[in-house]
Amino acid sequence: MAAPSSPVARPVVVLVGHGAAAKDCPRELVSRLKALEGARRARREPPSDEERALDARVRGWPRTEETDPYGAGLDVLRAALAARLPGVRVLVAFNELAAPSLEEAIRGVLSEGVRDVYVVTSMPTPGGVHAEVEIPEALDALRAEHPDARITYAWPFDARAVAELFAAALERAGLTPSAAR
Repeated sequence: MAAPSSPVARPVVVLVGHGAAAKDCPRELVSRLKALEGARRARREPPSDEERALDARVRGWPRTEETDPYGAGLDVLRAALAARLPGVRVLVAFNELAAPSLEEAIRGVLSEGVRDVYVVTSMPTPGGVHAEVEIPEALDALRAEHPDARITYAWPFDARAVAELFAAALERAGLTPSAAR
């Protein structure tokens, strides 16, 4: 793909979440997709045509707040993050089962001329295959496709900062430091 003639100066943030199938998407589609994906990963092969077609069908399933509460929740997080970053466009992408994929979101902004993309995940825990393996692999492939772009992954998170977030939530729920003693 040819680079746009005029790069866009402002960076874009892509908030990537796990993703979930829409509640009304037939379970047999999701089960078949996950079975194909698991077998392919075990063989370390690229996706088959069937897997790609099923992935597109599941990701593209029509969604509403009722059928995709995870996606709706991630959009709430996106809006809150955007409010903390005035002037920065913040987009949502999904690791699996929902659209757009991380790759689609990044390719989309790069096609607009954006050359500075920051990626952050809603998955805070180290050791998870999505945040620690799949997202970095996808970003490495995108960097190779677009060497003129700067794609930065803002992960892993500082465990102390995540613990502070969790502690604040527990305090709002009524747990006080004295109650824990």
